[in-house]
Amino acid sequence: MRSGFVELEEKLRILSDAAKYDVACTSSGVDRAGKKGSIGNSMAAGICHSFASDGRCISLLKILLTNHCIYDCKYCLNRRSNDVKRAAFTPDEVCTLTIEFYRRNHIEGLFLSSGVFRSPTYTMEQIYEVVWKLRRVHRFRGYVHVKAIPGADDAVLDEVGLLADRMSVNLELPTADSLRTLAPHKNRDSILKPMSRIRNQIAASRQSMGQTARLERAWGVKGMSNGLFTEDEYQRRLEGEDGFRLEGGGGVFIPGGSGSGIAGGSPVSEPGIGMPEPEPWGAGSRGGTGVLRPPERGLDIRTFAPAGQSTQMIVGATPESDYHMMMVTQALYRQYDLKRVFFSAYIGLNEDAALPAPGSPPPLLREHRLYQADWLLRFYGFRAEELLSEERPNFNVLLDPKCEWAVRHLEYFPVEVMSADYEMLLRVPGIGAKSARRIYNARRFGSLDFPDLKRMGVVLKRAHYFITLGGKQMFPVRLEENRITAGLIDDNRKKNWELSHGECYRQLNLFDDMKLQEAPGAEDFQKAAAGQL
Repeated sequence: MRSGFVELEEKLRILSDAAKYDVACTSSGVDRAGKKGSIGNSMAAGICHSFASDGRCISLLKILLTNHCIYDCKYCLNRRSNDVKRAAFTPDEVCTLTIEFYRRNHIEGLFLSSGVFRSPTYTMEQIYEVVWKLRRVHRFRGYVHVKAIPGADDAVLDEVGLLADRMSVNLELPTADSLRTLAPHKNRDSILKPMSRIRNQIAASRQSMGQTARLERAWGVKGMSNGLFTEDEYQRRLEGEDGFRLEGGGGVFIPGGSGSGIAGGSPVSEPGIGMPEPEPWGAGSRGGTGVLRPPERGLDIRTFAPAGQSTQMIVGATPESDYHMMMVTQALYRQYDLKRVFFSAYIGLNEDAALPAPGSPPPLLREHRLYQADWLLRFYGFRAEELLSEERPNFNVLLDPKCEWAVRHLEYFPVEVMSADYEMLLRVPGIGAKSARRIYNARRFGSLDFPDLKRMGVVLKRAHYFITLGGKQMFPVRLEENRITAGLIDDNRKKNWELSHGECYRQLNLFDDMKLQEAPGAEDFQKAAAGQL
């Protein structure tokens, strides 16, 4: 028994370390309470494999089912040609680890990915067996995020989607040409096909419950009176008519693609309503020939991937610009209705002429700017074409994208806080969605001053360049691009340095002490005795 435990512990060490380069595992997006006779719950606040600022461990068990892989992708540590230690979990071992770690309050859910072992369909069936046993045998109601394997049989993807909270398919690289160069065994069509399948099944599931087909997301900012765009332009943004269509084969953008409704794909059935529950495939029936059985009494009929789907792109392994990556991101949101696009700064792991040399610093600050721009696309009504262009294809890594947009469009500033509409407030650096709503509501009942804005959450060290209150600025500022840019960069110099020199992809151990090596003092002992630690 003890030898078996050591073997499982060694597998956990190998396969949790192998999973650390996959960053797409945050934001659950579901709200499922606990239930008598079951274990676990999933809350809408989101789950990530991290420590919160107040010290709480809010984490997923983040592992690979196996790091064996039939592919030889040049950027991947687990590629077939690499001489690394290999291991594989059985479905029962993954279930045991998940339930036991959950009972010990170390995790809140499972993030399960895998190398491709034998074939995509076989690997996906193994993942399905894990999730089926967690839900149906162990009655686990916690958050489960699984990776869909490109090339797997559609029937297996459908069954997994009825059991998992989120599914994701990694796009890996922004163009088909880069994918052919670095991952010759993969192709863009095989990646986009399961994305389309998952999108269509999510849409059908939502419609069967009386919801809109697409996830709720604002693509434009309606009713702007400052001349940024008209009502017709807003409608085109909303429908994606002025956007681009992401093509599978050529890695190019084709104007005129529609992002409204369910773009493309064949009609699908409505999962989750009266459908039979899936039976795990047996060891002798691999290859998509499993049978279905009626649902057990007392079990929920689940919706399809209620937390949506996500993807990940590698940053810095290929020469694509930030503009190209943001255009791909925008097209993915519009055409595949993704919940999130994640960016992963490339870490030099393998010797290859097509890749940055091992030991090269990962582009962490560039990754951070892409995440900030992604936030602007999703929540602030910006478009990729507003932030960057072919003539100006990359972000200034020393300046966040919202500030960069503002200093290049000083014709819209300064903004009078007491009279500007909500949409224009959102475009002011230092004013976020929450603080904009607070300003919009508070100014109806009286005048505001700069201390009031600070209490509402406005970051005045950035916002004061771009706003007035009652026609007055906080400090006398000349609206000159170079002057304001220099001031903003100087304010962010320390933070930029910390971002570019921080630790990269350190996999958090479930028993991590966060490098707290200092011995406890007398005050610590007193707090411990009083129950304050």
